[in-house]
Amino acid sequence: MVFKTYYQIEILKHRLSSRSRAFFTFFTFCAFLSLLTFLSFPSLPPSARNRYCISMATIILKSKEDIRIRRGHPWIYDNEIARVEGEPEPGGEVEVRDARGLHVGYAFFNPNSKIRARVYSRTAKKADEEFFVRAFEAAWKWRKFCFGEPAIERRLSLRLVYGEADSVPGLIVDGFVGATGTEGLWLSVQFLSLGVEMRKAEILKALRSVFNPDGIAERSDAPVRALEGLPESVGVLWGSVPERIVIEENGALFEIDLLGGQKTGWFLDQRANRAAAAKYVSRAQWADSPNKAIGARVLDMFCNQGGFSVLAAKAGAASVLAVDSSRDALALLRKNAALNSVSDRITIVEANAFDYLRDLEKMGQRFDLIILDPPAFAKNRAALESARRGYKELNLRAMHLLERGGVLVTFSCSHWFSPEMFDAVLADAAFDSNRRLHILEERTQDLDHPILSGYDESRYLKCRIVQVV
Repeated sequence: MVFKTYYQIEILKHRLSSRSRAFFTFFTFCAFLSLLTFLSFPSLPPSARNRYCISMATIILKSKEDIRIRRGHPWIYDNEIARVEGEPEPGGEVEVRDARGLHVGYAFFNPNSKIRARVYSRTAKKADEEFFVRAFEAAWKWRKFCFGEPAIERRLSLRLVYGEADSVPGLIVDGFVGATGTEGLWLSVQFLSLGVEMRKAEILKALRSVFNPDGIAERSDAPVRALEGLPESVGVLWGSVPERIVIEENGALFEIDLLGGQKTGWFLDQRANRAAAAKYVSRAQWADSPNKAIGARVLDMFCNQGGFSVLAAKAGAASVLAVDSSRDALALLRKNAALNSVSDRITIVEANAFDYLRDLEKMGQRFDLIILDPPAFAKNRAALESARRGYKELNLRAMHLLERGGVLVTFSCSHWFSPEMFDAVLADAAFDSNRRLHILEERTQDLDHPILSGYDESRYLKCRIVQVV
């Protein structure tokens, strides 16, 4: 075929003028060399092919598997891929194409994960420092839009980057602003995917450029790291990070531990829900309680460092019973109660939640407001049934402990456990306890944890505030 093409070109060349023939001869020679190189390309070793070809490796999806991705979901599973063209490095960038060969986006590739690729952009080919600067600036613009300039000027502690929802798959960045006595801005960062782990240096430079923090702590100790083939990593990445800082939230002060606390040090996703629960402290006195004149009795299960407990006490609760199994978290709760001058109204108990709820019921205890904020019971699809049983038992026992007309604030933080499943559990618990529920509010995480259309995993937190009658 090559020689036939060359022969046809020679015939055309003789029909041209001498000057044109000279130019055409040079052009033909270059084209002929390029054609020979292209035809011999498959036989070249990978190192030589890389010198000739600057295009990235490509993932070809199976038929119709692109639909979910085009609708906004950023994860591509191993069983959705028809083939991989080229030799992408672990954590490297790949182009994603559909079964027809049409462009879908660009993604980080991990050959050792069930989530084989994570889409980071539709258009930006290279995920370099400039890419991360643009992504962080866009994320910051979103927070200013959601919370307004006045809140931003007060330097509210926020989730600054929420992984896939902010187009940086696997990266979590929480920004904590120190209150009086611990002024400063510190970032607590989680690298939860191989793609961002491989670009840690570029990400740190971009974070410093956009947010100008005083220090950056790494909290890459989440179990999901193991699924990416990554070890746990905790420490100071840049600058200095104090052992403890105090932040202000909803008018209260909280001491947090960035390097030793749970997750990134504080659950920022519950900020608005803590304020919402506190406003029912006064309304809970409408319950059929013999102690209306005294004030609301509040039970805070899985209280952690006291975000709900402290606000409930500050809102006027007569008593708050705060229960958790973590001794370290309860130690911080004691400090937070003292910081807000509410220690006299908060009783702290270290116990297993399920066992303690049964004990309270046996003792005949009753409450006007109960808060249930358990950890995720469903870590995967296989755990859904056991999670359903766990959520039902918790809520059933809470309903038994509530005065009629009392308020239940209950949560599920597993994305596997859908809102429909959660509502069904509450309905079953109400039936078994011979109670009816008046739904007061249906809530989710705060706005600095944006929910991405087409990506259900970003809508993980379910909150229901109900009156139990």
